[in-house]
Amino acid sequence: MNILVAGGAGYIGSHTCVALLEAGHSVIVADNLCNSKAEAIDKIKQITGKTDKEVLFYEIDVTDKQKVYEVFLNHSIDGVIHFAGLKAVGESVEKPLMYYYNNLMSTMVLSEACLKFNIAKFVFSSSATVYGENEVPFVETMNLLPTTNPYGETKAMSERILTDIVKANSNFAVTLLRYFNPVGAHKSGLIGESPNGIPNNLMPYVTQVAKGKLKKLKIFGNDYATVDGTGVRDYIHVCDLAEGHVSALNKLSEGINIYNLGTGQGTSVLQLVKAFEEANNIEVSYEIVERRAGDIAECYANASKAEQELGWTAKRGIVEMCKDAWKFEKNY
Repeated sequence: MNILVAGGAGYIGSHTCVALLEAGHSVIVADNLCNSKAEAIDKIKQITGKTDKEVLFYEIDVTDKQKVYEVFLNHSIDGVIHFAGLKAVGESVEKPLMYYYNNLMSTMVLSEACLKFNIAKFVFSSSATVYGENEVPFVETMNLLPTTNPYGETKAMSERILTDIVKANSNFAVTLLRYFNPVGAHKSGLIGESPNGIPNNLMPYVTQVAKGKLKKLKIFGNDYATVDGTGVRDYIHVCDLAEGHVSALNKLSEGINIYNLGTGQGTSVLQLVKAFEEANNIEVSYEIVERRAGDIAECYANASKAEQELGWTAKRGIVEMCKDAWKFEKNY
């Protein structure tokens, strides 16, 4: 299949492009490079041995309907994977309007283009934040509670938009992938998480402190009701996550399909830091600071539905995540 990957130069998008290409698909990447770099496209080709014929790149903003339509007009597209969203919880609290505009407009423009050009396959990059402060582990059949930050709300609203589109268009097939906390990097060390500016996510912050680019890791809160007082998350290797998108695309059926992509195991921030230190024999300096607005205490998945229906499970553990992330940071 020929797959349009919106946000395909980014962290999860680039790894998914590799997984798609290795599964025999071709990719068209649309990315405005606001939190990614064009060199990722060359790295994707280097890893997979593919050429410009199988990997096309458009530097566009997918909230721009005219530019999106031009891509759809110029290519025969079989499906869309939508990663093109702003994703920092803290930033979304500070800049909610920017998040609502970008994340909702991109969903509406891409889905409208699919309807206009009769493209039935749509995979949406959602998030565990849509569950709100629910009981863990999170399972797809839960009633969604109010989200705790604008980022999460944009994901929940996008899910509702896509659900309503499916109700009105019975041949439109959408899969919502609610994933947890991606970390790690490709085993080659060529692609990984390289955010612009100060990292918002834990692992690149850890690796940059380990490398000496940043002085100390800030751990937001140690007074949660968890094993050691720090937040607990379900960390999943980005390559496992990427393979989950390929499985979802291959098994996509009409209607709305919802899957958690996670390991089913909760790991605290301090546990991850210690695992990184032990895996790579390096010390990470950190300090405890106040809780961050919009964070919850615990978040981990029940991922049994993805295993049963998609034949997908997370295969890589915390040690591999930590080693791969550090390899990429050292190479970067």
